Amino acid sequence: MAQTLGLVLLSFFTVSILLVPFINLLYKIKFTRQKQKTRDMFEVRTHIFDKFHEHKSGIPVGGGALIIFVVTLLYLLTNYLSPLLGVERTSIYPYKQEINVILFTFLSFGLLGLYDDLRKTFGFRGVKFWGLRFRVKFIAQWALAFVVAFMLYFALGINIINITFFDVFNLGIFYIPFAAFTIVAFANAVNISDGLDGLASGLILICLTALLVMSSSILDTTLSIFLGLLIGSLIAFLYFNIWPARIMLGDVGAMSFGATLAVAGLLLGKPIGLVIIGGMFILEAGSSLVQILSKSIRKKRVFEVAPLHLWLQYKGWQEPKIVFRFWLAQIIFAIFGLWLAFF
Repeated sequence: MAQTLGLVLLSFFTVSILLVPFINLLYKIKFTRQKQKTRDMFEVRTHIFDKFHEHKSGIPVGGGALIIFVVTLLYLLTNYLSPLLGVERTSIYPYKQEINVILFTFLSFGLLGLYDDLRKTFGFRGVKFWGLRFRVKFIAQWALAFVVAFMLYFALGINIINITFFDVFNLGIFYIPFAAFTIVAFANAVNISDGLDGLASGLILICLTALLVMSSSILDTTLSIFLGLLIGSLIAFLYFNIWPARIMLGDVGAMSFGATLAVAGLLLGKPIGLVIIGGMFILEAGSSLVQILSKSIRKKRVFEVAPLHLWLQYKGWQEPKIVFRFWLAQIIFAIFGLWLAFF
């Protein structure tokens, strides 16, 4: 545990040193949020979203890219140097395969998100777009998620889920679609939540801390090291991301961290605990899903606007108030999820 806490501090100070020059670089290359006329998945203009977010135009995006770079570099160095320094490494899986699963998820979803961010910001052939079309992005997410699910099933031999108060269930080959669904769901849930200053990054930080407690309890240092590095980096990033934000995660961070959060829960064998620990992400994604289904089937809206944080803005809540109260709710969800996991 002392090693992991040291790595939290190492990643915190590394990102803290690099973040201001990185923000200046993003300004220089104009990798900033563009003022757009956004549309939803039905190609309908989202006037309410634009109203509440037009003041964020010009803020650098892609903060997740720096975190991904730093965490990946430090993670590889730590795993290489640990045996040389005589640090004991324990894991419930073959550690090389576990590292491959974690890094593939972290980097592949990050690259997909980065491509979406670049498309939103710069467009192609002189034409600006508002990111990837929902269908294209969704298919790409599923393709990557199935690759990760195959790695979990065949390389690590994971095929069970542990449901507190019930039993351990062996899903067999059906674990693959279950894992893929979990990964896609959390990648989108975090991406949906990344709408207010400090909201998604703060919620992720709380979830990762809970998962770190779980991984440390089973002595999975391979996962604990990664979670510690990501937590330290997010603490440093959050200082510049809280209201008023100087930098945003972007899709590069939201997709990567959401998918990796899901994989961490799957590696721990606690997907139900993950759902509870990530309760606010579930509420955010759930509100959007209800809205989408209602518009598709009933041709009517359930809410004036979705997701939940945007609806609260529409109802008159101030941005910092929403963020701080979501954080508090997430802390309670995390404690409840940990309680169930250790029951």
